[in-house]
Amino acid sequence: MATSFVLSKIAMATIMLQLLLNYASASPHMKYIDAVCDRAHDQAFCEKTLTSYPPTAAPIGLHPMAEAVIGLAISHAEKTAIFVDETAKKDPTLKTPFTECHKAYLAVDAALKSANLKLKQSPDTANYDVRACSDHMRLVTELVGKNTDKASTDLKDMTVQMEKLLDLAAGAADAVDDDDENIHRRV
Repeated sequence: MATSFVLSKIAMATIMLQLLLNYASASPHMKYIDAVCDRAHDQAFCEKTLTSYPPTAAPIGLHPMAEAVIGLAISHAEKTAIFVDETAKKDPTLKTPFTECHKAYLAVDAALKSANLKLKQSPDTANYDVRACSDHMRLVTELVGKNTDKASTDLKDMTVQMEKLLDLAAGAADAVDDDDENIHRRV
């Protein structure tokens, strides 16, 4: 008798949890997250990132969502640029490649800021600005190449993260435009 009572309580809790999860996924702000994540290559990363980052967890519209997503990418680019610059100054063996990586991250930062400014008037141009950052990330990857030192390994990890954030930022800019002309870039 006590076992069935406990089992019924567990079943009730499971049902309530499922209802809460369904409500959360059906909430109005989720449509903005979905609009971005539907365009992302790594949808699991997108959903995890956007639902856990406060400015994107409950956006009030698609433009604020896109601005917050691009802002997240800007923040990562700025932090990485600082890391790369400080490392270039401290380690003479990494000075040359890290100085070039620093320039690449500064270019990414500038392109993302430009994209954020252009988002309302020209989402296609904003999308282009974000996607152009891929060339800079490719350069960084080539510069650190097969290096196995701690700083290079950290930079490789930061660059992988940057590439994921750029994908989200491009998806956000594309979602604002929502004319699907950029669909070929998402595959």
